[in-house]
Amino acid sequence: MDRFSYRKVVLIAVILAVFAVIVGKLFYIQIIDRKYRVNAENNALKYETRYPARGLIRDRDGRIIVGNKISYDIMVTPAVIKEPFDTVAFCRIFDVDTAFVKARFREWRLYRSKIGHQPQVLLKQVPARQYSVFAEQMEQFPGFDGIPRTARTYNYHAGGNLLGYISEVDADYIKKNPEYRSGDYAGKTGMEEAFEQTLRGEKGYAIYYRDVHNRIVDRYEEGLYDKPAVAGTDIYTTIDAPLQAFGEKLMQNKVGSLVAIEPSSGDILAMVSSPGIDVSYLAEINKYYSQLVTDPYRPMFNRAVQSPQPPGSVFKLVNALIGLQEGVIQPETRFPCQRGYRVGRLTVGCHAHPSPLDLKQAIMMSCNAYFCHTFRAIIDNPKYGSVREGFEAWSDYVRSFGIGSKLGTDIPGELGGMMPTAERYDRIHGKNAWKSLSIVSLSIGQGELGITPLHLANLAATIANRGYYYIPHIQKDRPECPIDGRFRERHYTPFDSLHYETVIDGMRLAVNGGAGATARIARIPGVIVCGKTGTAENPHGDEHSVFICFAPAENPQIAVAAYIENAGFGATWAAPIASLLVEQYLHDGIAPERKWLENRIESANLLHKVRVKR
Repeated sequence: MDRFSYRKVVLIAVILAVFAVIVGKLFYIQIIDRKYRVNAENNALKYETRYPARGLIRDRDGRIIVGNKISYDIMVTPAVIKEPFDTVAFCRIFDVDTAFVKARFREWRLYRSKIGHQPQVLLKQVPARQYSVFAEQMEQFPGFDGIPRTARTYNYHAGGNLLGYISEVDADYIKKNPEYRSGDYAGKTGMEEAFEQTLRGEKGYAIYYRDVHNRIVDRYEEGLYDKPAVAGTDIYTTIDAPLQAFGEKLMQNKVGSLVAIEPSSGDILAMVSSPGIDVSYLAEINKYYSQLVTDPYRPMFNRAVQSPQPPGSVFKLVNALIGLQEGVIQPETRFPCQRGYRVGRLTVGCHAHPSPLDLKQAIMMSCNAYFCHTFRAIIDNPKYGSVREGFEAWSDYVRSFGIGSKLGTDIPGELGGMMPTAERYDRIHGKNAWKSLSIVSLSIGQGELGITPLHLANLAATIANRGYYYIPHIQKDRPECPIDGRFRERHYTPFDSLHYETVIDGMRLAVNGGAGATARIARIPGVIVCGKTGTAENPHGDEHSVFICFAPAENPQIAVAAYIENAGFGATWAAPIASLLVEQYLHDGIAPERKWLENRIESANLLHKVRVKR
């Protein structure tokens, strides 16, 4: 065979092979895989979305916190509406204004050519009760239909800020999340946002034939190619629902936050931000949104993770640990206090108490002078070459508790708080022109410090664990839905465990000691509570009331931080609130001899003490 004939044979073989591939592919597309036929017939088919039930939100013991109920979107095909349309009768069923319905129809008439026979949403999330009335009269309203959706229900009147809300996605949201379409709903705050991917489920659809006028005439292939909606997955949270509800009762008519953590796991047992979003508003957030955002008490603001405030005297515990670790004080070290700490024209005042005190007594009685001496000894430690070096070493110790940065919790919107730097003091006082006395307010948790209530609760949990913490989180670790590995990792602080025992002894005395104990109001029958009060200065009004604690002293089960804004002394409000929460968790109720305290706290209204912008 000559070269020309050989090339001719090869060319014919290649053409036949390509032809065979094309024929095989067409056979597969048209005969075997019918989904291509469905796509080819798309211009004659109508896809009707089937929305999934959203996953439930449960507490740590499986109790349903957020459930679902059936609601309906009322759809209208304007071209099918028969005149005259009884607008009044329709609006009476759904309790809507006739002007609203008429306005929508005028809008649709303007775009009649674009809309054609495409169904339009007229009313969203209509309750099943109203829809059942409408269904009985539907023959009077041709062109109207209802598509089932799910709406949220709330089994506990608590946790609005923590749970969050869902609402319809807008154009900006769709741009960032292209898997969503107009008419879809998504979690926008709280747990609903944090676990959106798990809770949302997967949409399905039903396919119908339609005629040239876009009217549905039959099911496509008897529903063979319909896709059922897949319900979202339930989320088990770390929250103890009854404890959360109890915490909100204690915090009603007060401004601040209450956070409880299980030290052995980092599980958040309760998180209250007050005043908060009433859960009855969550299901109809659009109706109440303007009211919420204009409320001067800012109920949509989650103070637990977004409100860094001066910690006050609870921060003395941190300085005590640093002083012990640095060796500048010992448990038996004593410092004098004559109603305060005085150097030159500087005075840091203090309340009356015996003097001098050792470290445990200083914690018990919350002596300001003791911790001014301790702080200056840390910063001016001769082993450091300068005040700046001493301050930066102090800063490293403080940051080991997670203070000054985000802890990395799974709660949306967490802020890291405020932690001063040497550079900041250079700007305030001049480069290297500041001394330990310039920043001595840090010794008692004042000055440039800003710590969120979540950080304070984590500090209590770290002390309870004698030196380590787990990142606080709200998703419960379960075999079928494990938490992220970072929540199982222990974060250690660089302090000798013996130093923690010294500080804990002081906290034990603060609650259970004799005369001079600052937190005796926090005593619980049958439980050894370890705590520390704080009264944080506030340039805009009354001092903030602060208290952190954990219990029992051995094998702690709960650590709590209470921060009540503009409420005065820590022992007056924060300490009893935190201790009642601890007692409720450990004993599942309040002892009869402490009922008076529970009643006093629940009935107190401190809102008038808070200055708000109106």
